[in-house]
Amino acid sequence: MEEDKNERTPGQSDPTPEQSPDRPDGSKQPDSSGTPPPSAIPPAGVLAGADDEKAAMVEQAKTRVAAVKESLSEKAPAEPSSAPKAPVKKKEEGPKPVDAANHPLVKSLIAQFNGAVIESVEFIGQLSVRIDGSRIVEVCDFLKRHPQTPFNYLSDLTCVHVPDRRDSPFEIVYNVYSISANERVRLNVATTEAGPESVTGVWPAANWMEREVYDLFGVSFRNHPDLRRLLLPPDWEGHPLRKDVSLEFVENEWTKKHLPDMTEVNLEQLEQRRAYGLGILSVPQERMMREILQSGKEVMPKDK
Repeated sequence: MEEDKNERTPGQSDPTPEQSPDRPDGSKQPDSSGTPPPSAIPPAGVLAGADDEKAAMVEQAKTRVAAVKESLSEKAPAEPSSAPKAPVKKKEEGPKPVDAANHPLVKSLIAQFNGAVIESVEFIGQLSVRIDGSRIVEVCDFLKRHPQTPFNYLSDLTCVHVPDRRDSPFEIVYNVYSISANERVRLNVATTEAGPESVTGVWPAANWMEREVYDLFGVSFRNHPDLRRLLLPPDWEGHPLRKDVSLEFVENEWTKKHLPDMTEVNLEQLEQRRAYGLGILSVPQERMMREILQSGKEVMPKDK
């Protein structure tokens, strides 16, 4: 059998890697594998010195970079690092009330009623005039008969409760409209619970509006033809649209008298009746409904 050329004989050493040719200057060509030869590894003391030298070189480089930056900042003018930000746009302020003393209607009121006009402002084309409460009837009558703009329609009469204003905690607001001239004006009167004089003699439509204010705010109107509650029962206690009234349900004498306690069966029957659209919400019928349920009578008719 022919002897294998690749087989090593005893005592024969491993074949050495092919020696790389020397450089022209006599130094050895580095190994292509990247592994330095043993002769290139310095002793431990020499390696430590190399680390110190490397750290010193890094510090020198940092110093040079800092010096270059400083020289550039001295020579060239400072430039912003980024584009300038757009100026912040201020929020546009909304319209504000302005003095309306030069308004033609206000001038005519001032000329006709000395001291009756306390204040006049205009806001977004809306004219508001504060009138002395003792002269509200004659001012309203003058506006209704005004030659240029006859305010012949009382569109609304309402009230605002201002508890912090001790001397006059209520503000009566009259919104009047001129149909022919298509003009509006708002009259304000500060008052107490005693209230101003009724303007039903000027605008008959003020009858129910003043009753509503009396019912919900407790402000009276002198010389009103029929001043009594309009929305709430006659024996109701309190005025619900005042700011000092609690929004939560409060048990009072009226609820104890007109809404007695009901059993669970009565409540279930009432809910069933209301589910069929048969609920009665007015006070006398509701009382009758509760009496029927409490007596045990049949409420809903049976199917035939």
